[in-house]
Amino acid sequence: MELARLLLIAWLAAAGGLVQAEVAVVDDTGATVRLAQPARRIVSLAPHLTETLFAAGAGERVVGTVEYSDYPPAASRITRVGGYSRLDLERVAALQPDLIIAWQSGNAAAHVDRLRALGFRIYVSQPNRIDDVASEIERLGVLAGSAPVAGRAAEAFRQRFAGLQKRYGSRPPVRTFYEIWKQPLMTVGRQQIISDVIRLCGGDNVFGQLETMAPTVTVEAVIAANPEAIVASGMGEARPEWLDDWLRWTTITAVVRGNLFFVPPDLIQRHTPRLLDGADRLCRHLETARSRRPAK
Repeated sequence: MELARLLLIAWLAAAGGLVQAEVAVVDDTGATVRLAQPARRIVSLAPHLTETLFAAGAGERVVGTVEYSDYPPAASRITRVGGYSRLDLERVAALQPDLIIAWQSGNAAAHVDRLRALGFRIYVSQPNRIDDVASEIERLGVLAGSAPVAGRAAEAFRQRFAGLQKRYGSRPPVRTFYEIWKQPLMTVGRQQIISDVIRLCGGDNVFGQLETMAPTVTVEAVIAANPEAIVASGMGEARPEWLDDWLRWTTITAVVRGNLFFVPPDLIQRHTPRLLDGADRLCRHLETARSRRPAK
């Protein structure tokens, strides 16, 4: 009788596992990613994807990632498989992942196609709107079997996002130029998530009509656009020296009013929960620009 009871318990446990084992989500390309069971060995092909996996409660399942995956600190200890734009495909394959998370606009399409041809399951990420970050956290949680943790993180993100929308969404617009880099001079186009952050803050991206994610522009085009605020991020935690190069162009409103602002790149150029930290800083900068308008 005892043996029969144990066998029944084992059968019920197995049956429950079978019912709950298969997981499936739709990625940002519209493709359905289906796994026979939640992933246990994940390779992340971009720093922001690694960070988002940790936020989704799946950090311990990430066995490989790329250079500059440094947040949270535990991410720094994960095996490297090259950089997001120059992957070592042999290293990726050697890790035997049951799921690869790829970045559509950052990873080379040829690399992703090659990995797919080798039989690896691939989820392709491309969050272009702020609220896409919450959805991504949830979907990665499903794939990794950490849905409860991911759900809580996504809800916290949405609540904070709503608070920023309520506070800044109806503020008077500020014509804003966002500078990614100086040489070449690069900004953000309509589909880039930073454009959505600018909109959240009541800003108006002066190059927001461009379709390219990170278009190259000219100094003359910036002067002609005459932004009220210029925002730069650079490469690290320090304010880039080249932000002050705009001081020579004294016809630009942002220069006249001293509206040259810095936001650390990790807080605004990564599609992660920390994006709202960057948004909060940018919103406060644009409030400063509004406060410097001449009295009517």
